[in-house]
Amino acid sequence: MPDVVVISGHPSPASRTLRLATALGERIARSRGKETFITVDVAALGPGLLTPDDGATGAALLDVQDAAVLIVATPTYRGTFSGALKVLLDQLPANALAGVLAVPVVTAEVPSQAETAEAFLARLLRELGADVVDFGLTAAGSELADPAAVADQYTAALIA
Repeated sequence: MPDVVVISGHPSPASRTLRLATALGERIARSRGKETFITVDVAALGPGLLTPDDGATGAALLDVQDAAVLIVATPTYRGTFSGALKVLLDQLPANALAGVLAVPVVTAEVPSQAETAEAFLARLLRELGADVVDFGLTAAGSELADPAAVADQYTAALIA
């Protein structure tokens, strides 16, 4: 059973969203006494997201449901989370995230866009049964140049 699972909902590989999410995953796993975490990258799942019974997508969904802490990261698209992330999460059954602590992470070019998308993402995660942290992580513009510093600052605030 994975302790910490990171989902990157950015449809492009090696995105700033993925870098920020994995930096945060490292820090949260370490704070829980773990050395590793699992990453689910929708860019790597590719067309399998839309293929019924795709093995990689099925395995990813099992990891997501088994997480103790789930970090869900997305870029902002038109004021909300990515469609690729929505496709993945829509495949979860009702209350699939019951008992899971979820941390929404949203990247954007403009802070207000990130805050709006974070609220929508938090609502979706609650709908799936997750216990969502009181404040998600939003990062915009130049903050994304140093994901480690952003993750350090957020983790310190989250654990405090």
